[in-house]
Amino acid sequence: MPRPRSLTTRQIAAAALAVIDRDGLPALSMRTVAAELDRRTMALYRYVEDREELECLVVDLALGPVLDRAAREPAAPSPRARLLALLDLMREAVGAHPGVLPLAVRHHGGCLPALRWREWLLEALADAGLDAPRRAAALHALVAYVIGELELEHQAAAAADSAADPGGPLVPETFPLLSAALAARDATDPARAFTDGARTVLDGLGIR
Repeated sequence: MPRPRSLTTRQIAAAALAVIDRDGLPALSMRTVAAELDRRTMALYRYVEDREELECLVVDLALGPVLDRAAREPAAPSPRARLLALLDLMREAVGAHPGVLPLAVRHHGGCLPALRWREWLLEALADAGLDAPRRAAALHALVAYVIGELELEHQAAAAADSAADPGGPLVPETFPLLSAALAARDATDPARAFTDGARTVLDGLGIR
């Protein structure tokens, strides 16, 4: 019998990402990834220690384009423009694989692309004149904004499709301002809505 060809951790991460993209994050397991690679489950443990390591590899692969694009594209001319560009890079990377969002949140402290992205945010915030305490607060606000926006854009919509709203439909007469705001948001391109919200956050941080 010929010896099975060796795998790389990148191949395993790509197979795991394919499972998530096709079947959703709940489908991810060592067994489903092994099946995607046409291998026995135990064969993966030669390369990946456990589910935790598998998830980290997936996050590294999914967010890798953030590093690639940032390295290729010229730096924006101002700190504000750089911040907007960095936020958009993360939105695009996660938007290509929305099922990875919970993993990106869970493993952001040990994922090189996420760490580098946050370092770049802090560099831009420093160039904008923010001192260390304000940079820390601004970083938290920006990361929270990105996570929340991606959650609303990709996860909340999926949840709404799969479950009825127990509170019933929104009544415009009862909630006129909320109804108008939601209608305006629904009519706006998601990328434009994301950028508009990011600009509002930066305005609040005093980054003009």
